Amino acid sequence: MKLQLRICHPVVVIALLSAGCSERAMTAAAAAVVLPDPAVDEPLAASKGQPAAVFAGGCFWGVDAVFKHLRGVTRVTSGYAGGSASTAVYDIVGTGRTGHAESVEIHYDRSQISYGQLLKIFFAIAHDPTELNRQGPDVGPQYRSAIFFASEEQRRMGQAYIDQLNAARAFPRPIVTEVAPLKAFYQAEPYHQNYVARHPDTPYIRVYDLPKVEHLRIQFPDLYVSR
Repeated sequence: MKLQLRICHPVVVIALLSAGCSERAMTAAAAAVVLPDPAVDEPLAASKGQPAAVFAGGCFWGVDAVFKHLRGVTRVTSGYAGGSASTAVYDIVGTGRTGHAESVEIHYDRSQISYGQLLKIFFAIAHDPTELNRQGPDVGPQYRSAIFFASEEQRRMGQAYIDQLNAARAFPRPIVTEVAPLKAFYQAEPYHQNYVARHPDTPYIRVYDLPKVEHLRIQFPDLYVSR
């Protein structure tokens, strides 16, 4: 018997032989890692603020789901960053020739969670930052790992954490995450928004995305919220 998975790119389908291969085994490579807190971070604010962070880490469905379950996050939107407005369309981005990466825009309450804590979840849970121009079965520059910074402070914190993790050899391979200025963020089509919550029973979501949310719940119980 074969299990077919719909990959984030609409024309890519893979078949996984189920004999001797459980969904639990297939998610082993995506297991969360234990990382140190960022040495360079912003302090929690005395009052609520609504800044935004933009990260790319493979198919935006799973990254979106992880941050939607994070305490202090007020809104998460799936979209595109790195290219122009004219090419911020799913089928065009899927060609890998637009400069866009599938990304998420995360609005957060700075009195509850810091940018550094978002970075820690991004690297520990949301994706594998050592995979170049791919994430698991999804291949192409549109699935690259990236931090799109909106300020010099975000750039400094993002690069410092990458340097810290590489120096500590937190991963078996070097981190390949791009740190690039955010020129614009373009919201993806409505059917991509909150995709995991709306399609929890699809094979792709069960194998690649729901385990990330479970890793967050187990590894960061103080930050996890059920939505």
